[in-house]
Amino acid sequence: MSRYILAIDQGTTSSRAILFDKDFRIVSVGQQEFPQHFPQSGWVEHDPADIWNSTLATCREALAKADATIDQVVSIGITNQRETTVIWDRETGKPIHNALVWQDRRTAPLCAKLKEDGLEPLFTEKTGLLLDPYFSGTKIAWLLDNVDGARTAANQGKLAFGTIDTFLLWHLTGGRVHATDATNASRTLIYDIHTGGWSDDLLEILRIPASLLPDVKDSSADYGMIDPAVFGGTTRIGGVAGDQQAATVGQACFQPGMMKSTYGTGCFALLNTGDTPVRSSNKLLTTLAYQLNGKPTYALEGSIFVAGSAVQWLRDGLGLIEHAAHSGELANDADPGQNVILVPAFVGLGAPYWDSECRGAIFGLTRASGPREFARAALESVCYQTRDLLTAMTADMGSELDTVLRVDGGMVASDWTMQRLADLLGVPVDRPTILETTALGAAYLAGLEMDFYPDPEAFAKLWMRENRFTPTLSAAARDSAYARWQDAVRRTLSQS
Repeated sequence: MSRYILAIDQGTTSSRAILFDKDFRIVSVGQQEFPQHFPQSGWVEHDPADIWNSTLATCREALAKADATIDQVVSIGITNQRETTVIWDRETGKPIHNALVWQDRRTAPLCAKLKEDGLEPLFTEKTGLLLDPYFSGTKIAWLLDNVDGARTAANQGKLAFGTIDTFLLWHLTGGRVHATDATNASRTLIYDIHTGGWSDDLLEILRIPASLLPDVKDSSADYGMIDPAVFGGTTRIGGVAGDQQAATVGQACFQPGMMKSTYGTGCFALLNTGDTPVRSSNKLLTTLAYQLNGKPTYALEGSIFVAGSAVQWLRDGLGLIEHAAHSGELANDADPGQNVILVPAFVGLGAPYWDSECRGAIFGLTRASGPREFARAALESVCYQTRDLLTAMTADMGSELDTVLRVDGGMVASDWTMQRLADLLGVPVDRPTILETTALGAAYLAGLEMDFYPDPEAFAKLWMRENRFTPTLSAAARDSAYARWQDAVRRTLSQS
């Protein structure tokens, strides 16, 4: 009887489940999109029921496609959209409100107030993060303050908080497990990444009762057994990691100095810094890359809020393209004499600007500008933002990074985009043979816990490159293009 690892990849716009075999081959995939909700400008919500139902449906689909049962699954790994915040009733399991998505900006006033009170250095010192609506802490505070009866119920220990991994764990185990892993905890704004525990000081500032919080475990650990009622059988959950950290594992970036960048709805670049948490002077985040055997491995992270969603905007918002996959072909045919720049600050800008108030802008339009130029500008905006991150990381590390960028995510299937990325960064870009690196990372962590997969060193030797894109643009042309981007950003920032 064949044995598998089932990876749950719960993302911002869709839920997926992927079945991997002993040799890391993808056996089957289930995927389902779910609705996004935008109650006000800058507010982004998900219905937790949609997340749960789509997760169940995709798991069942993946098993059915492989003609497999849950009894053939050695372990389940979970990777998830990070920072997205859910609070639910411990007795009924029912959420008290829609999930507040990581993109949601409603807590910008609270973040501004905390900054005015001089508290950002304390938060950064303990968590490695900045005071920004992106993170879970202020989202928790908002829910407790704005949902009727929530704060009273929380103070009575009746409510539970979780990022999406925790929410799924709770329901997959029939409410028996309330836990998260260290990588997801490190994105909440209330977890001390140096001591490895929830910070009483930060909980007090945000008025969050400790009883609300999950236990924190290693990324590869025993997360309990699946409730038999869910899939008609049971197996263990053996791995959990936030999506970007799971991609770091899937890309086998286990050595300090290795770097990966994932291009999905947003873009997230992580640079492994080993057992040293590097404090950024350039508004990057200090975070956990993964935690194994009780030992944290740290990373510098740059977060870009809009990457693939810029292409979705061209398709769904403007109707300029029929399929997102066509954007690279359109960009390739764009007029090279035009310099259209899109700053996709639809929900503000992330690293290294952290401006939650600015909004998107387009520069350099002419009467000849059309869908091709818009497609090129959207794809180049992702490349420019990645260069922003690479520049900041280089400054933080104090020397030029001699690195190759390992890439993954939906956008990397476009050869044009990856070549343009290499050209504008001036570094080689490696695309792996397995593009599903986020799910692969979750599967690996789950399989590692059960001794189904080898140790990290052996796993790293199995990583394979499908293509390397090397820079062809001259340094002068690269810097000239980047200068146009910097000028456009400067004119877009709310404090410019």
